[in-house]
Amino acid sequence: MKLGMPVARGAVVADEIWDQALAQALAQTSDIHADVALLFASGEYEAHFPEMLRMIKEETGAEIIMGCSGQGIIGTGIELEDVPALSLLTLELPGSTLHPVRFSPDIVEMFNTPNDLRTLLDVPLDDVNGWLLFLDPFHLNSEFLIEELANAYPYVPMVGGLASNDMPDSPCYFFLNDTVYADGGIGLAIGGSYKILPLVSQGCEPIGEPWTITKVQDNGLVETISNRPAYDMLVETFHNLPQNILKRAQGNLLLVGIAANEYLERFGRGSFVIRNLLGVDRRSKALAIGAQPRVGQTIQFQMRDAETADLDLRELLTKLCYRLKKTETLQVVGGILCTCNGRGESLFPTPNHDAGMIEEILGPLPLAGLFCNGEIGPIGERPLLHGFTACLALIVKHKE
Repeated sequence: MKLGMPVARGAVVADEIWDQALAQALAQTSDIHADVALLFASGEYEAHFPEMLRMIKEETGAEIIMGCSGQGIIGTGIELEDVPALSLLTLELPGSTLHPVRFSPDIVEMFNTPNDLRTLLDVPLDDVNGWLLFLDPFHLNSEFLIEELANAYPYVPMVGGLASNDMPDSPCYFFLNDTVYADGGIGLAIGGSYKILPLVSQGCEPIGEPWTITKVQDNGLVETISNRPAYDMLVETFHNLPQNILKRAQGNLLLVGIAANEYLERFGRGSFVIRNLLGVDRRSKALAIGAQPRVGQTIQFQMRDAETADLDLRELLTKLCYRLKKTETLQVVGGILCTCNGRGESLFPTPNHDAGMIEEILGPLPLAGLFCNGEIGPIGERPLLHGFTACLALIVKHKE
């Protein structure tokens, strides 16, 4: 086991010529004895992915090389959209325990119990303080796998995302050492002196009041809320909004939140698992939502817009910064940001919103990441698959 202080290097480069982009990134990241190299790259480089992995191995000496393709690429303070780009993060982690894992598309059929899954992955429970996960949105039951990983590794933070690609007719790609996969996924279990500190910004504002689901149809539609037709409750909530909130809500995305913890005395931003409001059955006035609702759950309608998303991320980062300054025993090594491909310049009026705010509040820490087809992060202590979120994983070390 190596001794010493952890070190990270990050680089993000936009260039139509893949080897020029990679050479620039390696020049900024290969001056350490890397244990891990994380690569996120535009699908426009797909024909050269194997060569890229070989060059990263030769230049950095990293024993573990991981990553995936991305529709947009993220680095420290920068979000590169609609241009060929790559982001490279190298990590020297003395005192770490690292387990890289390949998830085959049929992995969900290969185990029955949490112990079976731990055995299949060859990752002991005691070796894991956090997971980085990059999964396939098309050929893998990602939501089920995340749930089963949570059962096998309870209370272990899991952060990541569903890969994407800026080439519309191409699959999502996954990198593990010298191999490129076009399905399944990859993961990195991190342990030893290190853990993952997660941040999940859902960017939603609860509107109206929290209520209780009182009837659910066999097909999963929410029929009544507080013993009243669910659609009537939605309409009433919308019409009772203050004028300033109503103006913001018009034309913006309305969603629902299911309470992550029913035992809270008060519910607010961050208390809910956010899911899409899919439609209305006009005959029964039932609502279709992107979840499996149950009678007795607390539900509250939610609004998402740029203003709310900005406020939510800023508040969460500010709280995290305060916590890190107060907790002097933790050293931040680097970060991985998985943000939704519905954020970025399609949501915010200025570029580099999420990555720029992280740099503004936490400082210029080495950062890499991508725009995802879905994001993975915990609400409470349970990892979940999200949409429209920004999920940040900080790799931190306990100081001696």
